[in-house]
Amino acid sequence: MNALRAFAAVPWVAVVLLAKSAQAAPAQPVIQMPTHPAATPSRGGCLGDGTGFVRARIRGALDMDLSWKDAQLECSGEARPDGSGLRMGFAGPGPGGRVMHLVFGVRAAREGRPGRELPTNLTVLIDGGRIFATRGEDKCTMDQLTQRPLPGQPGLRAWRIEGRGFCVAPAAALAGAGRIVVSRFDFAGRIEFKDSP
Repeated sequence: MNALRAFAAVPWVAVVLLAKSAQAAPAQPVIQMPTHPAATPSRGGCLGDGTGFVRARIRGALDMDLSWKDAQLECSGEARPDGSGLRMGFAGPGPGGRVMHLVFGVRAAREGRPGRELPTNLTVLIDGGRIFATRGEDKCTMDQLTQRPLPGQPGLRAWRIEGRGFCVAPAAALAGAGRIVVSRFDFAGRIEFKDSP
């Protein structure tokens, strides 16, 4: 199972639980996440045609300029559980050889539809390390979002999704001190929806 699919199968719940425990016990310096294999391609990377990517400028407790190419990253996307928009997750090489995850929760985004100036929640996770979260959708904006249909499987609708945006306020560590600002980001990945039974 690839890194992000392993992460996506359970840890969306784990992230919430870890966030709550972090708020209840702020003295903990680090939240331990399950360690996954390095984010290397298991079946052709994110999109499989070489065109997937993530780019981001991160400053603060992390000082990085991400430039992940398709073969380096895993991606997954779906509707947000409460139906308020879409959620995109990416996993790629992070600091110290660890897998790093970027999760975008885009409010008001809809399957197959373009969007502009969409409020976005951002969570940045490092396996075995820290979690940074904006804890709301008022700090980041998806300036532009486009979707294009991809060949799917029976019972599954797939889209190539591209986004570009920025954050104007920091994402804070959920435990301990530290903040990061993702001043710009853009990505191309895959999002999937299951047909209703």
